[in-house]
Amino acid sequence: MYLALLVIFLQCSGVYTQERVFTFNSVEIRAEPSVKVKNGAPMSIICYADISKSANFHLQHNITIFKDGKLVYMIVSDKGVAQYEVPIARSSDTGEYDCTVKADGKTKSSNPLHVWVTGMTKPILTAEKREVLEGEVVKLRCELPEEVPPLQFLFRKIKMNSTPKEKYVFEAHRNFSTVEFSVEEGDNILQFDCFGKRYVKHINIELESSEPSNRTLVTVKEPFIKPSLIIKSTSNITEGDRIEFECSTVVARMRDIEIILQKNKTILNSVRDEKLLKYSAVATLEDSGEYLCKVEQGRASKTTKLNVVVAELFPKPILSASMSKLDENKELTLSCSISGFRKANFSILRRNSNGDILLKNSRNLTMRVNVNDTGSYICKAEVKRIAKESKPVRISVYAPVSKPTLSVVSGLPEVVLGKPLRLICRLLMGTPPITFTFYKGNEVKKVVINDTYATFLDENIRQNDKRGYKCDARNNHSSGVKTSNILNITVIVPIQNVSLGSIPYGEVEDGSETVFLCSVEEGSWPIHFKIFKKTDHDTLLYEKTESTDRIVWHKETMSRQDTGTYYCMVSNRAKVNVKSHPITINVILASWQKGVIAAFVLILIAGAITLTVWWFLCKKKKAKGSSMEMSRSALATNSTNEKLARQHNDGDYYSGSGYIEDGENHMKSTDENKGTDLESAEVEYTEVEVSTLDPHRENTRAS
Repeated sequence: MYLALLVIFLQCSGVYTQERVFTFNSVEIRAEPSVKVKNGAPMSIICYADISKSANFHLQHNITIFKDGKLVYMIVSDKGVAQYEVPIARSSDTGEYDCTVKADGKTKSSNPLHVWVTGMTKPILTAEKREVLEGEVVKLRCELPEEVPPLQFLFRKIKMNSTPKEKYVFEAHRNFSTVEFSVEEGDNILQFDCFGKRYVKHINIELESSEPSNRTLVTVKEPFIKPSLIIKSTSNITEGDRIEFECSTVVARMRDIEIILQKNKTILNSVRDEKLLKYSAVATLEDSGEYLCKVEQGRASKTTKLNVVVAELFPKPILSASMSKLDENKELTLSCSISGFRKANFSILRRNSNGDILLKNSRNLTMRVNVNDTGSYICKAEVKRIAKESKPVRISVYAPVSKPTLSVVSGLPEVVLGKPLRLICRLLMGTPPITFTFYKGNEVKKVVINDTYATFLDENIRQNDKRGYKCDARNNHSSGVKTSNILNITVIVPIQNVSLGSIPYGEVEDGSETVFLCSVEEGSWPIHFKIFKKTDHDTLLYEKTESTDRIVWHKETMSRQDTGTYYCMVSNRAKVNVKSHPITINVILASWQKGVIAAFVLILIAGAITLTVWWFLCKKKKAKGSSMEMSRSALATNSTNEKLARQHNDGDYYSGSGYIEDGENHMKSTDENKGTDLESAEVEYTEVEVSTLDPHRENTRAS
């Protein structure tokens, strides 16, 4: 029964589950009336979900609408449609819209939809003051109601018959902005307006502008009138006449008023808190030009210009010289003149850094010159207190050049092969500029213009080049060219390929003579030779300077301490030390030393052999004595007492022997371990002992 109920329950659950099946076909979003809406018009954003169901069952939908990722509308409905109403669309409603629908655990989103609200609200412009003075500022405020920053504002200052002046202001956080315009000279009636602009992200980023704001009118008042500039003198002004200027204005209030007179941006005169400025001077030709009178008060300023022409009274004088370049002790004549004008006061002067030096109040000057008279000369002419000076004339007085001296900069007239040669040509006398010419042989190598000396660098030095050097010098003196003596240069060849040898080579007998030979393959004489022996601190053994390419050093006696490594170091005036490859010499024993050692060794060997033989014979002799005594004891027992009596009388015979007498009148050897050897000796030498017994006894009796 329970099993049947369970089956019925599962079938019912399956039927219920099949009835709740649904799926999202799509979710769409659209804008009405279109995606492009005019500012101020109504707009609707509609989100629609297309859903398929297995049966007609109730399904709740959670619908949310977003603008630029921010939630703007949300609704829970059993319908798959939601509508977001915007009654008055503004530019701030422009953006990306999308919607999301959630139902029974499932979610579906639409594609984004870009909506563009075209146009902006009309900006409102206000001015702080409607009436201002020249030099003051107009403060303006432009506002874009119902617009959202960031915004850009454009302010315009409009003046009759002129191009409007514009100012841009960017506001990142406000929907209004303020700006100031200065009121300048000539501004009478001004109009101002403004525009609002914003960046719109559509297909491309575009800048959208609002319509112009209301136009604001501002009236400008003058704090003072434009100044007048006049000359209180004759209309034709000539050099020497007094010229007087007057600059005046009319002001509303005198406070902080200033009048300035200037010419070519140079201020000539100025007054403060006054309505009139005066300036006078003696007219010169340089006073011709444009004069400007300026009146300033605060930021306001007005100017008036006047052009003045001053006629020339007389032209500038002209200074002429008989010669501009001349030798010392020659006569120089200077003359000053004015074209078409003779009645003037003339003076001739010499220019000096500390002030011009007057030479003569005359139009002509003749003098004998020296080198110190070199310089610039002018002449002055004065008429009616107007003084003018001529252009300067340069006079150069020359002393003749002395004979030049050519030498090597380093001192000695020599150069190392491969090194450059620097020569210097000097003068003791001569007025610059001086032209120096260097020669190698008859070939011109260099031309230098200098004051008192010149240098020449020859980098092409060859070993067999025999050409001498010389230089000449000349200036504008009439004496002409002076030439130096010829300088011959010694070319020093550096040392190359040094070698060291010895006779004998390698091994040398102690006490014998050794000959060292140090030679060079190439190098200029004299050459300095040094022979060293390598130690912890290399030891100099021999040193000599020779005008040859080799030296020989005889070392008369070599000893064992002379064993070692030797090398040769060579140098000349090139001042480069060149070392040879080292050689090794081994000092060995001499022949006679070897003979002495051999003889000594042979003597030692012969002595050792002699000692060995002597020791062997002594040992053998002792063995023979023992055998004879034992034979006598065996053969002649009865004669023992006689023998002992004789031995007792001759006690020295047994002194130090190897035998002793026991209590039974028998002879025993002290060396018991040698008994076997003695017995063997007795058997072997029995007959010999008998034959040698009598002589031995004879010797004993004789003693």
